[in-house]
Amino acid sequence: MKHPLRITAAISAVLVVSACTGPGQVVEPSSLQPLTAEELRSDGPLPPPTGAGEPGSAQTGTLFSGNGQAPAAAPQVATINTNARVQFAPVIGVSAEAIPTLSARLRSRAAQRGVGVAAASDAGTTHVMKGYFSAFTEARETTVIYVWDVLDPAGNRLHRIQGQQKQPGAGEGWAAVTPSTMEAIADRTIDDLAVWLASAAG
Repeated sequence: MKHPLRITAAISAVLVVSACTGPGQVVEPSSLQPLTAEELRSDGPLPPPTGAGEPGSAQTGTLFSGNGQAPAAAPQVATINTNARVQFAPVIGVSAEAIPTLSARLRSRAAQRGVGVAAASDAGTTHVMKGYFSAFTEARETTVIYVWDVLDPAGNRLHRIQGQQKQPGAGEGWAAVTPSTMEAIADRTIDDLAVWLASAAG
């Protein structure tokens, strides 16, 4: 029964860290580069993130600023009708190696679902996504726990997205996490966000 207890403890730890984001707190902007109109119209693979990012730490990572190659495009999914413009703040707890894959997949999935992605300087930002991650390995299975707080531009939390993704294999912690696991997390994150945005729009 140690494994369920460890998962519970890890989830609790991530939630404690995410609780630091409260009403009225300023959210650090990311260096996110939005898709251009031409990229959004393209049926081909989406481009990788732009910008010259230095290797990040395992504590905080800025999305959409790395030099990593974009993974294969996600399967086509239904788009939603929304005027939302979402900015991604630097995430906490993700290894530097996992950031490029997470960044690229969030970006491509958002485009496919019809969710607008805003740059840090975009005055039209309607929502800010702030993420908290943890990864641990037990019995040759690695679990990535993630929590996203959806904030308004003033830093007030409007919604929370959370979950976990498991994968078998060798390695410990973030060293064991594969790109496909980060892609799955990105897909679920954007899909859950799209459902919430659609329901909030009424």
